[in-house]
Amino acid sequence: MPHLLHLSPASPKSHPDTDWGGDLAEPQRLVSDKVLDAFAELVGLIEKDDRLESFAEQVERYAFQARTLHTSPVENALPPALTFRPPEPESSDSSVRFAFRVTDSGNGDFGETLAFASLSQLSRLLSSGQLSPVELAELYLDRLASIGEKLTCVVTITEDLGLQQAREAEQELVDGRSRGPLHGIPWGAKDLLATRGIPTTWGATPYRNQQIDEDATVVTRLGDAGAALVAKLSMGSLASGDQWFEGMTRNPWNQEEGSGGSSAGPGAATAAGLVGFSIGTETHGSITNPSHRCGVSGLRPTFGRVSRAGSMALSYSLDKIGPMCRSAEDCAAVFAAIAGADERDSVARDAPFTWPPEEDRQLLIGIVEKEYEDIENEEEKQIDQAALDVLKDLGMGLRPVELPGVRTGIMLTIWVEAAAVFDDLSRSDDLDLLKEHDNSRWPEIFRAARTVSAVDYVKAQQLRTQLVSDFCAAVSDVDAIVCPGTGDSSMTASNFTGHPSLTIPVGFVNGMPRAMTIVGHHWDEQTILEIGDAYQRATDWHCRRPPLDES
Repeated sequence: MPHLLHLSPASPKSHPDTDWGGDLAEPQRLVSDKVLDAFAELVGLIEKDDRLESFAEQVERYAFQARTLHTSPVENALPPALTFRPPEPESSDSSVRFAFRVTDSGNGDFGETLAFASLSQLSRLLSSGQLSPVELAELYLDRLASIGEKLTCVVTITEDLGLQQAREAEQELVDGRSRGPLHGIPWGAKDLLATRGIPTTWGATPYRNQQIDEDATVVTRLGDAGAALVAKLSMGSLASGDQWFEGMTRNPWNQEEGSGGSSAGPGAATAAGLVGFSIGTETHGSITNPSHRCGVSGLRPTFGRVSRAGSMALSYSLDKIGPMCRSAEDCAAVFAAIAGADERDSVARDAPFTWPPEEDRQLLIGIVEKEYEDIENEEEKQIDQAALDVLKDLGMGLRPVELPGVRTGIMLTIWVEAAAVFDDLSRSDDLDLLKEHDNSRWPEIFRAARTVSAVDYVKAQQLRTQLVSDFCAAVSDVDAIVCPGTGDSSMTASNFTGHPSLTIPVGFVNGMPRAMTIVGHHWDEQTILEIGDAYQRATDWHCRRPPLDES
């Protein structure tokens, strides 16, 4: 039989060091005896004895203080004072320099259409006047309208803006003014990047009519580079999965399947030749997984390497923005345009980046052996081994590495931070629209995450600090590590430690792409892009086109 408490709320006068503040005049009884009993048992901190009385009184005080927080709404992107940062860049050099290689980073035949051409090919055609930026924008706009609907990967076609930017690029190029390698290239944005005057829906029913009166920093930087925004692309509802308010984003290689991960729209659109490149985001696999599923090259930069200002926050200490392209070198071109410090994002940092890299570097690559051993499918094993053989043939040294395990409790970070970000939504009637219309599990997650104590959240961050140290030590003797597919525990670990990764296609199983993921040291995107580029210059998996009915 439960122990029932009979309490009176403590008077604020008896606690002069407590600021009761807020809009509530004085504490009220907020928590029932039954709930307190159940909670004490849930957290396993106290038996049902006399100590429960003082415990309950303190819970009342904290509950009142927490309630006052609800009267102070905050913007989605406002970060907490408790901030995660990876180790600072070691080099004082913050220069970013990019130029395409003299030859194309691809050896495939793109057929009758330019839609699947590499950025280096498109850039040369545009800068030489052989191709008009307006013609290229119209090509992609036509494909977005026809194929995009079949794949359910487009939220908004930004035709007016895209053509306006294409006309500006065309005139500048005619006048001999070049903004760089992306000048005149049409691109697509995951629909959590704010675009002034254009809806930014976050893929979620409660926000489907939302307009944000600013451009995300990434959008501004790509505009400054001369790229033309032609579409806002689908994303999983509030950046989870490939389900959004219009349904499932379909995979160009098999339209009965999804595109995987919340950057599903960028993955599908890039693979299907609907844009020259796209921008995705990753909290826990949302660039890596759709790149793997759709057969594109996806770069997840070091946490803090690309400004998140103007993008939807999901997890303040994990969110990252990166390019999804048709090759590693394409990723390098886009990365060079968007990377760097930003006064609007306090964690964004400058670090050096130079492309193309020096030739003939003797790189040593760590093989996450356990993840390769755990692959059960024989065809996948053969593809994975063949990819390693290519690296070896390219003169790269291979050696096994063992990565630290990730404590299960560290995963609480995502759910607690997401629940905090969307606290206002969680306490509104709109929350359940995510389940009813978007096939999303966020309502249960947001509600359940409130039962995680702040003490446990801070403990998870302490263990995360240890994970960063252990991971850095495990990879200190190699230039990068490689994992099969998206990686298993390595993908989780490297997301929480803030390390960069590049996912590239290395083959096909039953008609579906299979990837290899390369993880690098903090701030060293250059090495993983160098490895990916070398692999792609020796193979043509990244040049394959999905079997789309384009009629």
